[in-house]
Amino acid sequence: MPPYTRHNEITILGSWPGNIDANYFNQAQTALKRLEKQIRFKIPNLNHLDLILQDDAWVVVDRVLNDMPVAAWTDFQTEGRDNLHAPIACEVRIYHFAARAIIERTLEAMEDILRQSLVERYQEDGATVLPIKEDA
Repeated sequence: MPPYTRHNEITILGSWPGNIDANYFNQAQTALKRLEKQIRFKIPNLNHLDLILQDDAWVVVDRVLNDMPVAAWTDFQTEGRDNLHAPIACEVRIYHFAARAIIERTLEAMEDILRQSLVERYQEDGATVLPIKEDA
């Protein structure tokens, strides 16, 4: 599947500097490295909206409107990053008047879907997680 680029080609209604929680960012980067170079999935409870994850952008698109972007997180500031717990600065873009209403729900859905996808992938590969031995 070719990279999605329409979020860079159409008019942005608004944008602002934002931050992505490190847990969301780290999980997305892990999934992009271990599952696919570009991941696309339906966002539960948000009819006809999909989320496309790429290294350089996460874009909510409307399937019914020929994948028009609705919202996007872009320009992740990862250069010189020396920790895994601090939020990642980025640009948040909106392309639709109601985009702000779905931003948080999209991130929560992404976390759940990616977690399940990574667990399934590890199980397919026969990987197991060993418990930490407790000293009694």
